[in-house]
Amino acid sequence: MDFRNQSFFGLVILHALIGMVLYLYEPIARVYFLIALIIFLYRIITSSNNERVFEVLKACGYFVGAEVLFRTTRGGISYEAGKYLVIAFCVLGMFYKGVSGKGYPYFIYLLCMIPSIFVASTTLSFDAHFRTNIAFVLSGPVCLGLAALFTYDKRITQNQLHEILFLMLLPIISHTIYIYFYNPSIEEVLSSNASNRAASGGFGANQVATTLGLGMFLVAIRFFMKSPNLFMKLFNLLLFGLIGYRALVTFSRGGVIAAYLTLIIFLFYYFKSSNLKRRTELVVMLCLFFGISFSVWVISNSETSGYIELRYANKDSRGREKGDITTGRSTLFMEELEGFIEHPFLGIGSSRSKDQRKEEEGQGVTSHNEVSRTLAEHGIFGIAMLVILLFKPVSIRSRNRRNVFFYAFLAFWFATVNHSSMRIAAPAFVYALALLNVTYEKRPLRRQQPAAIKE
Repeated sequence: MDFRNQSFFGLVILHALIGMVLYLYEPIARVYFLIALIIFLYRIITSSNNERVFEVLKACGYFVGAEVLFRTTRGGISYEAGKYLVIAFCVLGMFYKGVSGKGYPYFIYLLCMIPSIFVASTTLSFDAHFRTNIAFVLSGPVCLGLAALFTYDKRITQNQLHEILFLMLLPIISHTIYIYFYNPSIEEVLSSNASNRAASGGFGANQVATTLGLGMFLVAIRFFMKSPNLFMKLFNLLLFGLIGYRALVTFSRGGVIAAYLTLIIFLFYYFKSSNLKRRTELVVMLCLFFGISFSVWVISNSETSGYIELRYANKDSRGREKGDITTGRSTLFMEELEGFIEHPFLGIGSSRSKDQRKEEEGQGVTSHNEVSRTLAEHGIFGIAMLVILLFKPVSIRSRNRRNVFFYAFLAFWFATVNHSSMRIAAPAFVYALALLNVTYEKRPLRRQQPAAIKE
């Protein structure tokens, strides 16, 4: 697939039109889902052996970007279709390409989840749906484990990685356009500075903000690395502004903060790895980028009558300081740590955290924090899982420092699972991308032709 400028604009316009059509006739989302699935499966199966890893990752990336859009429009075959498809694509990739023996810790990571299932069979309440609850809680960690097992030390070029990230961005563009049509005026749905479902396209603000935050990061990458001329730079800045505005006005802070944190880390290492000439260009581009970021903030704050500023200042809609910046999640975090302290060996069992709160408080509130949930529900095995996730990537980094996105990908994973848990596939897949063995294309050598021999 050619991703030169012409193809770039064509695919962006196509996906903008898809977003518009999905709003006008939502049932077509199921057709869109099936067509995309058939296309990517066909490409994986018919690709050459050398290209198969690339095709699998493109398929995963596209459905990761489209996951929340399909949830919003009910286009997927199931609510968890995004995670299940990433799992299926990676398993298919393993069938064709195998796995690296050095990635065995991720197999151990997967095995560490098994004890919590047996514990849950004895701890979950009678009313709990055992199979669906376990599948819902473990689908994210299993997706991460299998994706990491597949990608570990797989060789891929930097240009191919850019194409994967671009494919991840395309359905996020569709989602952004869908939201603009769904809610063209923020003022009409604004009553406070709490997370706003209507401003998020009629779906959960946390998941939408997380996806749009990922889109902000992906567009920023294209601005800094794949904008060869002024027109492309301005176009990518415009795209960043459009996505960033809708991310901000969801009033869900986690996705936006994670996006900027990830971006700052990426820029630090990209600047560090650049030569002097490139650094000079980056300084100018940074001024343009933060200029558009500031403009988006000002416009968002104006359109929401100052509610955005109050939200990020941790104040309520009347300007009063809130006691807890985490909106109650820190209490849930501490409760899950208490569960780990009380059951340090085998934990309280998968999905028991939510089930327990439903028994005690009448509602199954989740902390949205994967770290505390892992410790509480898996016990000592949870510690082993977190150690693997945090320290195993270091080994591949010690052998290959060419992946300029390495720390940014890990930062996105860690920031996301601490505010949105693993309810979507994005943090799992982005984590797995950090484990790739990124190479650079070699420029062809131009050899001087020998002079003709005179007879």
